[in-house]
Order: sequence, then C-alpha cells, then structure tokens
Amino acid sequence: MSTRLGLWPSHPHDAPFGLYDPAVDRTGLRAWVELYERAWRSPGTELLAELFAPEATYQTAPFEEPFRGLPAIAEMWETGQGDELFTMRSEILAVEGDVGVARVVVRYGDPVRQEYRDLWVVGFDAAGRCIAFEEWPFWPKGTQGGWHEGPLP
Repeated sequence: MSTRLGLWPSHPHDAPFGLYDPAVDRTGLRAWVELYERAWRSPGTELLAELFAPEATYQTAPFEEPFRGLPAIAEMWETGQGDELFTMRSEILAVEGDVGVARVVVRYGDPVRQEYRDLWVVGFDAAGRCIAFEEWPFWPKGTQGGWHEGPLP
C-alpha cells in the first residue's frame, strides 16, 4: 500500500476497504478533539476505542516511531495519564478530505508550570475514528518540554 508520509493512504484505491471517507468536516474534527480531552481527563482507556480505529497509529512527535494499534496506544496512554490539573484549548485549522488539523494549547498545573502548543494532524476512517494521529508539540523558549518517546522500530 502506498502512503503519504508513511501514515495515510494517498488515494482511496490504496486504502483497505472502508478506511477512506472524504466526509470529515470541521464539526466532526471538533467533536473528536472534545472526546480526546474527555478521554484524557478520564481514568483508564475505555474511551480510546471511540477515538481510534483498531489499526490506528499514534505519533507523539514528527520523527518518533508511531505506536501501532489500539493496544499499543492504550499502553502509551496509561503511562502518560496523571492526576495533574490541566486546561486545554483548541482551534480547528483545516480539514481536507479525510484529514483534519487542530492547534491545541495545554497548560499543566495551577499555577501553570508547563505549557504546550501542539499541532495535531488527524486522519479518519469512514466511522469517524482516527486511523493516523500525528502530534507536533512545541513549548515556550526557556522552558523544558518533551513528548512520549515512540516505540523502538
């Protein structure tokens, strides 16, 4: 299968049956981002099956190896979740075909001790679940930030 950036089908004929639907819109992406936030705030990983397709990939930074499949994503999610207070604000930037892009600002702590401004590139299947998630995390100059390292290739 030929893929763009190694993550998404480049053409409907390259996608497995049922995994290409150009019907994603801004409202659908907004709902997905809101569910993501709800899932991150909730203990456990039960909501992940509503967010991600079983074969989804989750890339925590542009050059990290992606986590592949819902079990790997769930394991990464559990190790990254905590009880820390955070606020999250998002803005939908673009939707084209089956891919959406959002800017997400997350502030951790009260008072704020860490801030991230991310770009999320999200590819969807026909059911509205993510099949490819790519995160571009940024943090203010002079502060330390990071991301969850991807699995070994």
